[in-house]
Amino acid sequence: MRSLFDPLQIGDIAVANRIVMAPLTRNRAIGQLPNALMATYYRQRANPATGAGLVISEATQISPQGQGYLDTPGIHSPEQVAAWRQVTDAVHAEGGRIVVQLWHVGRISHVSLQPGGAAPLSSTNKVANSKTFAAEGFVPCSQPRALRTDELPGIVEQYRLAARNAIAAGFDGVEVHAANGYLIDQFLRDSINDRADAYGGSIPNRARLLVEVMTAVAREIGGGRTGVRLSPVTPVNDAGQDSDAQALFEHAVQQIAPLGLAFIHVIEGQTGGPRDVAPFDYAALRRHFPGAWMVNNGYGRAMAQDSVAAGAADLVAFGRPFISNPDLGRRLREDAPWNALNPALLYGGGAAGYTDYPTLDVATA
Repeated sequence: MRSLFDPLQIGDIAVANRIVMAPLTRNRAIGQLPNALMATYYRQRANPATGAGLVISEATQISPQGQGYLDTPGIHSPEQVAAWRQVTDAVHAEGGRIVVQLWHVGRISHVSLQPGGAAPLSSTNKVANSKTFAAEGFVPCSQPRALRTDELPGIVEQYRLAARNAIAAGFDGVEVHAANGYLIDQFLRDSINDRADAYGGSIPNRARLLVEVMTAVAREIGGGRTGVRLSPVTPVNDAGQDSDAQALFEHAVQQIAPLGLAFIHVIEGQTGGPRDVAPFDYAALRRHFPGAWMVNNGYGRAMAQDSVAAGAADLVAFGRPFISNPDLGRRLREDAPWNALNPALLYGGGAAGYTDYPTLDVATA
């Protein structure tokens, strides 16, 4: 019987267990550059004997326009590529594997974070009823500008170049962030996308940007080093339910399946919230994809073990539990208690609430 602690080949990436550290925005980058503190944070969680078999980095912007939150890292400049090396080297020194999550926030941004104070870019000019994190704290999202049709090949190119940069920075692969109401999700959902061009209207049109991005990235670095994150029904970031989410996401998965992707990472239900926020048949979605299937949202030890044993998932991603438990893998294996999370220290700051959570050995001593 398959176990959460068994090794697995994910495309071209061999992992020592099926426990994944989910991408987690922590706002500790300085000038969009990773730093030594971030390297320590990832290293603490990267040893597969005690931590994750696969680490997915925090969401990382593919361009200056892709930024939506203060002090988040990028992967679009030579300086950022060099700075990420200290993180990937630290993870590999622990025997771990790490992929970077490629991010364009779209309309979930503020003019203070955009080059020249310009409007954020989106599928639409409708403002998101949501907030983002800027220098003055949490602020309402700014009015976006709908991307012109002739600008979209440039967006695809930004993803391709970011994927190339990721490999240069030492990452084992990439995860394209197509979830949680960010740019690609803003094109996918008809609750947001109000376009009348080749990227709006029908399901194939709304899925076009996702398919083009995934194709470009897979061609650049290989499908076996490429994954994607989807969230079919989450309402976060003012992402209203699509009129036919089942048909939309089944079509999307069918279109990208031939690319030979390493994995699909699916958020079940509302990100960080109820799993039953809206009906959706995730098993039907999986039947269209031959690669590794990663699940996320609200998994505890028993549920994760049962899902892997039953074949409902190949990997299970844990988010906030990895923040407060750097050795979560060991705690899952030994059924040991978990440290409590301090939510006041999630975003921004220094080592407190970031690299100072105790391991099991320290806690029991």
